[in-house]
Amino acid sequence: MATNDYDVIVIGGGTAGVVAAIQAGRAGARALLVEKTGVLGGTLTNGGVNFPASFHAWGKRVIAGIGWELVGSALAEEGRSLPAPGDPASPRPQFVEVNIPIFAALCDEAALDAKVDLLLHAMPAAIAFDRGAWRVDVCGKGGLKPMTARVLIDASGDANAVALAGMEVVRPDTVQPGTLVMHTSGYDCDALDFDAINAALARAVDDGRIKTTDIGWGDEGAASFLRNRGHNRNHITAPAAETSEGRTAAEIAARKSMMRMYRFFRAQPGLERFTVDWIAPECGIRETVVIRGKGAITEADYTGGRMFDDAVCYSFYPVDIHRDHGEGIDWRPLEPGTLPTIPRGAMLPAGSRFCLVAGRCIAGDRVAHSAYRIEATCMAVGQAAGAMGALAAKTGTDPEDLPIETVRDALRAHGAVAPPDVTG
Repeated sequence: MATNDYDVIVIGGGTAGVVAAIQAGRAGARALLVEKTGVLGGTLTNGGVNFPASFHAWGKRVIAGIGWELVGSALAEEGRSLPAPGDPASPRPQFVEVNIPIFAALCDEAALDAKVDLLLHAMPAAIAFDRGAWRVDVCGKGGLKPMTARVLIDASGDANAVALAGMEVVRPDTVQPGTLVMHTSGYDCDALDFDAINAALARAVDDGRIKTTDIGWGDEGAASFLRNRGHNRNHITAPAAETSEGRTAAEIAARKSMMRMYRFFRAQPGLERFTVDWIAPECGIRETVVIRGKGAITEADYTGGRMFDDAVCYSFYPVDIHRDHGEGIDWRPLEPGTLPTIPRGAMLPAGSRFCLVAGRCIAGDRVAHSAYRIEATCMAVGQAAGAMGALAAKTGTDPEDLPIETVRDALRAHGAVAPPDVTG
């Protein structure tokens, strides 16, 4: 790391942040990417949610660019091909499974090839906008290091940088539960007596040895968890997970949940050799806070497919609100042909200058958030943030004032799909 002075500093190396940094670097900006863990990729790698969706909608590709490139490169390493657009009449998202270690390594390669400086195992300790530049004190293993940048991009997922800078965030009264992704083995599903296991489960729930949410999103019994090898099959209550205290509580709760599940299944006939082979390094968090933005996305905007005047990318996913306490999920597919967009205004914190937000904590209500929080959309928003960050640093123009067609042209130049390029 040859400098402490950058054009763009990106806080958070998840699906939004890694793409934002690569885009900024490829556009010629001196970019620094600060990530709190040792691995880039966020929920896809550290959270184990390695099936991003959805790059396609209604039989057309609506998200491309750097995120699509990284996914394609990971598939190519294994001799696999990118999926073609699916059924144009289907409202269901298309998922594509990605190898986690390969994707993580390719994120490193792409960032370094774009001449992005990487700083892992580090977090911001203080942030302030002073005399036209951002001052960021980064806390690493060796202590505090002062950095400066013309443009700040908060891709923390939790609006941590925005909050540190004193800007407003919105905390909902309730948040969606998280999930600890895992893989289980040591049993043959076809040989199990699920009626007997479910009867034992009911007794164990009654006496407090296990919770239904330890093995499901509702009261679906043991079959779904076991047949899916434990993958994305539990709910972990995770209030205030935007803070270290809240995240600590969620991680501990997730592992307690795993142990209740493990001890219960090991005691059942046919599951004597049941084991947990792997858990994700982090409990996957679906919802914490969003910024108070200069614009925002409402439920009506999203489900109605509003084409914002300042739209920078598309999004496609059903309303997907996970309810706590074993109450399942609220899953509402979009109406045929509906194609939502993400506006620049939702990425701009109220009262900010030369600051952008990318990822799930852009401004919107809870219903819209439940749909736009997913990984493919975060990648697209991240690329938009990186493009605007590089343009703002180069021209000295606040991201809010950049001509929107200039932003879209910059995205197209790097392979992204920019509104209104997809038509019915």
